[in-house]
Amino acid sequence: MGIFKKLGWYFKQEYRRYLLGVTFLILVAIVQIVPPKVIGTLVDLMDTKQLTATKLVMWLIILLAAAILQYVFRYGWRTRIWGGAAKLERTLRSRLFWHFMKMDTTFFQKHRTGDLMAHATNDLTAIQQVAGAGILTFADSIITGGTTIIAMVIFVDWRLTLMALIPMPLLAVVSRRLGAHLHTAFGQSQAAFSRLNDKTQESVSGIKVLKTFGQEAADIDDFNVIVTKTVKINKRVNLIDGLFDPSISLIIGLTYIVTIIYGGTLVMNHSISIGQLISFISYIAALVWPMFAIGRLFNVLERGNASYDRVEELLQETSTIIETPDALQIPATGDINYAIQKFTYPGDQQPTLANVSFTLQQGKTLGIVGKVGSGKTTLIKLLLREYDQYQGKIEINRHDIRDYSLDALLDSIGYVPQDNFLFSTDVRDNIRFADFERDQAAVEAAATSSAVHDDILRFAQGYETVVGERGVSLSGGQKQRIAIARAIMTDPEILILDDSLSAVDAKTEEAILMNLKTLRANQTTIITANRLSSVMHADEIIVMDNGQIAERGTHEALLAADGWYAKMWWKQQLNQALGGV
Repeated sequence: MGIFKKLGWYFKQEYRRYLLGVTFLILVAIVQIVPPKVIGTLVDLMDTKQLTATKLVMWLIILLAAAILQYVFRYGWRTRIWGGAAKLERTLRSRLFWHFMKMDTTFFQKHRTGDLMAHATNDLTAIQQVAGAGILTFADSIITGGTTIIAMVIFVDWRLTLMALIPMPLLAVVSRRLGAHLHTAFGQSQAAFSRLNDKTQESVSGIKVLKTFGQEAADIDDFNVIVTKTVKINKRVNLIDGLFDPSISLIIGLTYIVTIIYGGTLVMNHSISIGQLISFISYIAALVWPMFAIGRLFNVLERGNASYDRVEELLQETSTIIETPDALQIPATGDINYAIQKFTYPGDQQPTLANVSFTLQQGKTLGIVGKVGSGKTTLIKLLLREYDQYQGKIEINRHDIRDYSLDALLDSIGYVPQDNFLFSTDVRDNIRFADFERDQAAVEAAATSSAVHDDILRFAQGYETVVGERGVSLSGGQKQRIAIARAIMTDPEILILDDSLSAVDAKTEEAILMNLKTLRANQTTIITANRLSSVMHADEIIVMDNGQIAERGTHEALLAADGWYAKMWWKQQLNQALGGV
């Protein structure tokens, strides 16, 4: 019953709803007493040959009235209790989704997408069942069972009732023993579902790579191994769960045996009538549901308890990116000053950045180049506040970026990452993603600036072309340019192109850079690149090497210095002349 305590915050909040639902359950239980009593009375009337047409009609009307009332009252508890369960599910889904939105990069590195999806679907459904089926079975088993037993005592015989209830303590013992095993088994089952979800999500997302390398068979084998383990774990759950019904059926059978033997004796002794015995047997039939409900209750509660623990553990995790209570709400505009003494990624031993200091004046363009792994993208991640734990500071307009609110900072930045993510909607809405109210002219202007407008016009439905999941129907260059158009649409104070021109040809790259230079004459731009032609027109270029600034200056100054930049420039120029990439 611990899950009810854990969900106490919600039941207190919705106590009126559930109180009314339980009231309707009580009314249903009271009305359910009537049909067995009517049947017993009719049998006695027939046995004594006192049944007349008038009496028959009267009792049939009572039966009909009882049926109508049961329908009304059942409708009442269903709308209250199932409505409360739906509201709990909506509340938890919103809370969990908002939690995902607040969490930092470290959180998503720790938890795989499939696992998070399992929490947001399977686990929340199990918790919702507690507030619906759990409350129903708990309250209904007590109310229906209690009113039925009271009716057995009042309308039939207390001695027969006592004898019939002798097997009932066995039910409590069985439920307690099996319930403890169910809790552990359900926890393992939910974890297995998460692993299966992880594998499915990863395989579907990476289907192109699997096919390219001919690994379909190997991946299927791996998937089948996980499925087999999941099925094995769920078989154990079903085995334990399946023991409830036979155990309850055995106890019910014992109750019928006692009733027939002892009840028959009472009829023979004229202590009760044959009609009362038939009523009593009908009441036992009414007790079948409460007995089975107890088994179902443990199933629902243990599954919900295990799922609630998993979700709560997720919700207890906190982001390392924390806004100060008096965070700056003003737009982040002005000069950008980096003064990083050291930054190390969580879990790493060696620092990724060390002694990196430079200033980018407002309205200027900065190019960042260097070998793969030299720290280029890390500089951008720190500016975007994906990580806050570093020695030193980054300032915009002489304010530490950690003093800005996240909305104020990120609303001032337009970011185009290396891995462009497009949503499975049409081209127009992907470009105006930040503001769906922007008109077609603004969308086309942004697309023209990113040199993708002509490509879009060649699509079958133009700007209404649906790009598919993650832009699967587009080329790499088209995805990059649409992502750039999306960033341009926000007219950001700071535009960051993080190696986001790598998939376009040199001519298109030149056109985009020239458009951006005109469009953003008085705004700040940061470009990281492996292809040096992407940064050659920047006001300043810094060369990163092993987390430090190895060279800095203009394109001409770096060529004259004859360092890494110059050697890489001439090498790339030679490759281009020879038709290489």
